[in-house]
Parts: sequence; C-alpha cells; structure tokens
Amino acid sequence: MQQGQIVSLEISDLADNGDGVGRDRDFVVFVPNTVPGDRIEARLLHVKANLAYAQIEQIIEPSPDRVRPSCIVADKCGGCQWQAVSYPRQLAAKQNQVIQALHRIGGFALEEIASVMQPIIGAESTLGYRNKVTYPLECDRSGKVKAGYYQKGSHKIINLNQCPVQDNRLDPLLAEIKQDIQALGCSIYDEQKHTGLLRHLGFRIGRHTGEILLVLVSKEWDVPGLAAQAKIWLTRYPQLVGILLNRNRDRTNAIFGKETRCLAGRDYLEEIFAGVRFQLRADTFFQVYTEQAEKMLAVIQQELKLTGTEILLDAYAGIGALTLPLARQVKQAIALEMQPQATAQAEVNAAIEQITNVKFYTGKVEQLLFQPDIQTYGKPDIVLLDPPRKGCHSDAIANLRDLRPDRLVYVSCNPATLARDLKQLCVDRFYCLTNLQMLDFFPQTAHVESVAFLTAT
Repeated sequence: MQQGQIVSLEISDLADNGDGVGRDRDFVVFVPNTVPGDRIEARLLHVKANLAYAQIEQIIEPSPDRVRPSCIVADKCGGCQWQAVSYPRQLAAKQNQVIQALHRIGGFALEEIASVMQPIIGAESTLGYRNKVTYPLECDRSGKVKAGYYQKGSHKIINLNQCPVQDNRLDPLLAEIKQDIQALGCSIYDEQKHTGLLRHLGFRIGRHTGEILLVLVSKEWDVPGLAAQAKIWLTRYPQLVGILLNRNRDRTNAIFGKETRCLAGRDYLEEIFAGVRFQLRADTFFQVYTEQAEKMLAVIQQELKLTGTEILLDAYAGIGALTLPLARQVKQAIALEMQPQATAQAEVNAAIEQITNVKFYTGKVEQLLFQPDIQTYGKPDIVLLDPPRKGCHSDAIANLRDLRPDRLVYVSCNPATLARDLKQLCVDRFYCLTNLQMLDFFPQTAHVESVAFLTAT
C-alpha cells in the first residue's frame, strides 16, 4: 500500500479514538467519520508497516447504523467523533472498549469479564448535556473573531455559534459574547507568534440551578474595556452569576493558568448534585454530564449498601463530589486530594452542608495513605479511587495492596489505565473483581466511564 492510493473497505469496528476500522488483507486502515457497516472508498494519507490512516473519498453503501448528524459541521469539528453513529451502536462500541482493554491489557479472561459486567447505562439525552465548554479563540484575516473546537488533527478552529452537545441555555451566550468581544476590539491570541491577549472563552452551567459562569483566558491581566463589558454582561443575562478572567502566559496547550480573577459577580456558581449543594469555580473538575454522574453515584451506593458504620477513604476526592454524598451514609470519611484549591473548595462545600464527619488531606495519594494522622482513624473499610486519565501511581497501587481494605471502588474514564491498575490489584487473586458497570458520560464521542468493584480475597 502507498500514500495517496484509493482502497475499497468495509468498516468493521470503531477504534478507541473514534475512527472507523477497515481491513485490506493484513492491513488495518483507520478512517475518521465512518460507521461500522459502511462500504467506502478511502484515500491513504499515512502508511506504516501494517496499518494506515485514510480519509473518505466516497461512501459506496452506508451502514444501517449511519444516522444524520445533529451538527452541520460534525464532519469537520473535532469536538465529537460519533454524531453519524446510531446511539445503540455507540454504546456497544464503548462497552467493547472496556472488555477488550480488560482482556488484552488486564489479562482478565473474557468469561470472567462477562460474569461481572452489567449492561452499559446509556444517557437519556444524547445532546444538550455538557455543563462545561471551553472554546479557543482566533481572529481571521478579515478581523472576525472565531470560537469553536479544533478540526481533528489540527489547530484550525471550526467556528461555532451554537453546539448541539452543550447545554442549550449556553447557545445564545456563545454567539452574542463572541460578537461583543469583536466589537470591543480585544486583541486575540495568536498561538504561532505567542502574541495577543484573549485565548479561550468558556462557560459552566449548573444543570439543576441554571446558574452560569463565564470565563475568559488571557495572556495578560490588562484587557482594555473588558471590566466594563463584564458588568454589561452580568446585567444582560440574569442567569449569569459571574465573569472571570484567568491568566495563562505560557506557550502551552494547557487552557488555564494558575490565577483567576473575578471581574463581575461572584467567582463560583452553585449546583445541587445528589442532594448536596456545591460551589463550582471555573477551573473546578466536575463531571460534564451531571445527571449521568448522579446515576453513577446511585450505582455505587446500591453496590456498597452502606450501614453507617464504615470508614470510607476517597483517594482522589477533588471537591468532594462523591465524598460528601457518601459521607452522609458512613461513620467517617477521609478525603485525599493533590490540588490545594480543590481541597479548600471541598471543605467549603462540607461546611455549607454541615457535613462534619469528613477529614480532608492535601497531597499525593501514594504519600498520604500511611500518614500517622490518617491511620488514627483505623483501617478503612472501603477505598474509593477516581484518578485522572493516567490512572493511579504504581506506588499508590502497592500501598493499597499493603493497606488492603475490604472493598475497593475504582472509577475510571480510561479503559486502558483501568485495566492496567486492576491487573496489579488482582494479581495472585489478591483482590477479586466482583462487579463492573459502564456509563456513557460523553454521548457522540468515543469516551466511556467505568466503575469497577473489588473485594479482598
């Protein structure tokens, strides 16, 4: 096979990155914007030893699972990969992702996985669900301000005035505030030259409260006219409770810098999650699909069957989104979190709800598990793990094996690192995987959330 060659393929599967997968003899070909069952002609773009990457030239026969995308730029925008894929087929692909990761990376037998796996919990709403969005900004040659997601594999912005996966209450703000930024004459950041000011525009909404935060990310604090404009926005949009400016001076792909200032209103919104009132800031980690996260918490509660006598340790607690609701059902909760700002927010949220049986500690999990102060509470009955995509540090896994709580709950957004960590926890049947539940937190994308329950043997 050669670059530029046209090949005929039938798409048979979906890859973890969202691309369709076709095969030509021993060659595997990855083709974006395809659906299993499509018969296509594709042009090879990059060819390696036994695989290639291609683009669609022509759909010869569409798959029965191919549907009309809800977004007019779905084939260009990199925000969603699967708007052309029927929702049942999306769910099947996500469930298969987890199965294959546990089998190939984790070494679990397919029969063992099947014996503990529950049917994936799909979303009631597959559009309009995102409670947080952040768009890079760009100024084109005509001076027009653009905001949107990058085209897949590039840093070319696909300009958006609305987005079908974000909460639809944010759509008017996206279009109108982009126009206001242009009218204000704000300098827009150029990532190639590292010049200009405004880099990103973001929104966060409380799904249950309707409160909205607006955040702009700038290279510098001094953005002429922005403070006055922020007060206008606060008056114009009754649901808008705060306008924030974050400074990011670094030449980096990271969106947020370390400092944020409030230009108008307050620096947080209030949200009610699983009956607990939370304060959420612009850069707070919080699941993007509130209702699905509440379903996940309900799954955890149902499986644990808490009696009020347990000691629960939440090893990656964040702002306490899982810790605080569960604390109401246990004797003592202990929360570990690496980010001081998140710990401070968690303490505020606990105080608001008068939840007093939680103790918060800041630091790395692998360094905190055997701290004398934590050990005074006794051995935890349950440890909850909800690490970032990179999974748990190997030392944290080793320390958990030494600590050996009776039960572990592992929440993961990355099947590969989940499988890797479960392999280490379950080696020599030290722990036994007893239940596995997948949930769709990210409809129209290839991402999947999993909850694994383990019991000491």
